[in-house]
Amino acid sequence: MSLEEFIDYHKNIHAPLFCSIPETELYVRKYVVNHPVVTEIFPKPLYDAVVEIYFDSFEDFNTFFSSENYLTKVHPDEPNFFDTVNYIAMANKETIVKADA
Repeated sequence: MSLEEFIDYHKNIHAPLFCSIPETELYVRKYVVNHPVVTEIFPKPLYDAVVEIYFDSFEDFNTFFSSENYLTKVHPDEPNFFDTVNYIAMANKETIVKADA
């Protein structure tokens, strides 16, 4: 799959699928999909996407990712467009250093 095909699938198939389950409305506070801008001034990206999913708590995180809708509708789509073995997942605590007022 080319980068362009990956981005198209991610934005137009998987992201809407992710947003279609009721648990997204209940537990996900923010869902951001970032894709690289390929340019000569930066090295070639190591990954084709960075996804940010915001939850109010680890309990909400666990409830979302263990829900039947996620496990039966969203999760099975993931191997269709990304490498489910070679990826990085992190839990982070965001510190806003500067934000527009």
